[in-house]
Amino acid sequence: MDEMDEIVQEFLIESSENLDQLDRDLLALEVDPGSREILSSAFRTIHTIKGTSGFLAFNRLEKLTHTGESLLSRLRDGLQTMTTPTADALLLMVDTVRALLASIEANGAEGDVEIEPVMDQLRAQMRDEAAPAEEPVVAQPAVEKPEPVADAPVAEAPAPEPQAVPKPSAPAAKPSAPAAKPSAPAPKAENKRSAAESSLRVDVDVLDALMRLAGELVLTRNQLIRGVGELSDPALTRTAQRLSVITTDLQESIMKTRMQPIDHIWSKLPRVVRDLGAQCGRQVRLAMTGQDTELDRALLEAIKDPLTHLVRNSVDHGIEAPAEREAAGKPAEGVLSLRAYHNSGQVVIEVADDGAGIDPAKISAKAAERGLRSSAELAEMSDAELLQLIFEPGFSTAAAVTNVSGRGVGMDVVKTNIEAIGGAIEIESSPGEGTTCRLRVPLTLAIVPALTVECGSGRYAVPQVSLLELVALESGHSGSPIEEVAGAPVYRLRGVLLPLIDLAEVLGVSREASDEDDGSRRGNQVIAVLQAGNRRFGLLVDRVVNTEEIVVKALSARLKNIGVYSGATILGDGKVALILDVQNLARRALRSDAAERAAEAFANNNAKAVREPERLLIAGVGDDRRVAISMSMVTRLEMISAATIESVGSREVVQYRGRIVPLVRLARLLGTHETERAELPVAVYSREGHSVAIVMDEIIDIVEQDNDVRSDVDDHGFVGSVVVKDHVVGLLDVEQTILAADPDFFNVQQQVDSHGGSPVRSGGSRTNGHRPNHGDLVSAVTA
Repeated sequence: MDEMDEIVQEFLIESSENLDQLDRDLLALEVDPGSREILSSAFRTIHTIKGTSGFLAFNRLEKLTHTGESLLSRLRDGLQTMTTPTADALLLMVDTVRALLASIEANGAEGDVEIEPVMDQLRAQMRDEAAPAEEPVVAQPAVEKPEPVADAPVAEAPAPEPQAVPKPSAPAAKPSAPAAKPSAPAPKAENKRSAAESSLRVDVDVLDALMRLAGELVLTRNQLIRGVGELSDPALTRTAQRLSVITTDLQESIMKTRMQPIDHIWSKLPRVVRDLGAQCGRQVRLAMTGQDTELDRALLEAIKDPLTHLVRNSVDHGIEAPAEREAAGKPAEGVLSLRAYHNSGQVVIEVADDGAGIDPAKISAKAAERGLRSSAELAEMSDAELLQLIFEPGFSTAAAVTNVSGRGVGMDVVKTNIEAIGGAIEIESSPGEGTTCRLRVPLTLAIVPALTVECGSGRYAVPQVSLLELVALESGHSGSPIEEVAGAPVYRLRGVLLPLIDLAEVLGVSREASDEDDGSRRGNQVIAVLQAGNRRFGLLVDRVVNTEEIVVKALSARLKNIGVYSGATILGDGKVALILDVQNLARRALRSDAAERAAEAFANNNAKAVREPERLLIAGVGDDRRVAISMSMVTRLEMISAATIESVGSREVVQYRGRIVPLVRLARLLGTHETERAELPVAVYSREGHSVAIVMDEIIDIVEQDNDVRSDVDDHGFVGSVVVKDHVVGLLDVEQTILAADPDFFNVQQQVDSHGGSPVRSGGSRTNGHRPNHGDLVSAVTA
């Protein structure tokens, strides 16, 4: 059903209710002809039907109701009084309107229901009130054929062949009954209900009460199933299963009554865009898709203000003035797109514009100016991380404060409100091309499927909408399957390093071995792989209990402010479990960057760097060759698109975090065959605002290597070799690799050698006739 069909359906339902009310009003007016209140009600009713029918281009219906409105207007204004013939004419009009509505519902058109005789009778009542009452004129078709009426819509019968029907004149016939039907009634179609009969208006408070009762029923169902399972009674088990099915069906049916299309809030946005565009001097065209996407009405109310704010931001900040757009080679008119769709049990709402986009360099400069981040922190942040700074309280890039924007209030509130309902907000932007804000919100808040987990002695619920998969850690694994990258725990999942969060550490609970597990609990842990916005991480828990539908209960402000819990629920065994806030949990635990942790660890343990085990990145460089790269020389591991690589003369560069970064390919440097790939893994080394990207074919592993197990056997491009998993791997000369990309990367700085006082190169270049080990190299380049 398209949008116009839905409007017509709503019109039919509303008009049917209005006609019922009009019937009651006209009958009441016969008893009390002078009632101004009833006359006003009748006039408003027919006026509403006339206005909507004109908008929908039902011209004959509009003409008929307009004539009836004129008569009711005379009655309301006291120009004439209600008489029996007047009531007969108005009731005949009501019946004819019903016939027209039935024809519209059955055939999509007004059909050939006669309206002229009825209009003549209405006009006759307006011409001369004092004249002797004549018998009212009604339509008398020359050829009898079925016509649809309100009580019996004809939806199944085929349309008759067209026939020439002479139209009767106004004094053509005088029937004995004053209020005859406008046409002969058609036989009632079997099992066919009208639009009005198929709908029912229910108070919202009644739906809310039903939802609460459904929630309590779900909780009771969960407890009953848990108890029946312990009894092991087959007959009782079957009964409990049947009750579970009925409860689920009932719950889903009640939830459907609360679902409303997102167009309920989108319908107000065209006016917002028009007015704001005129105020800001912008030409904006609003394009909307997915208006019929449904959400729980409570969520619709929750996202209304955030969505309006994003739209206003796009018009004011995103889309440029017409002159600026034309100078940039764009059409003068900007496009603001709204899109809604279902994805993985969530509703995704996108607000996209084709404006100027967001420049990460401006974000970085403004953040430094306001003291939100240090210069060192900003230098290490990716473009995506810099974009997230716009959600910081008080942040704004507006050049001037206006009544629309510039005070730094809004985007932080948008994020807070969206996350408060279990949603997430993402932002993507390309300078010069536009910005997309993406909201991800759950379908409903009342009853959600969840995974129940144990950590320490407590149980917690994880909403399944955030759950991707479960990974069990093997108890008999030789060594821990959990690795560390720059001090941060990770797990290698199908070749991809997954950052981990230990729930026990976040909650500060004890994980002591009990008598039953014989100290093996660590080996039997489970990783719940979760998605938080556009980030994926693993939550380390002790045990998975089960999955069940939970009823979300609100938390007190004190528990809510902790930032780890989003609500509470009652489990099947009657115990209370806290619901984990996946969004806040990820933000709290993943806030520190791995590179920052590595820098801090290096600063604290610089003296022990040579003696402690070294972490090595094992990389593939083509022709099945592998090289080892010291992780102390890796600031960040990234994936870049091969299409983003550009050339400056004979050198390759890539735009990285607002800077032009030189790039070196290990395969070419070491003389091996290079594999063509669309996505390239790179190791980025950054120092004092400068970076170099080292391109590999693949990232194979990250291992710990004892510094004593090393050989000086080397070759061009290497400083030695190490044994990794029974294979000899060359240890890359990272300094020379960096210099191959940027000969001026290491500035010459005069330093006093602690042994002889002689000046040395800051990069740790080869001096005194020997090759420096990696400990010396790291000390030199980070000095």
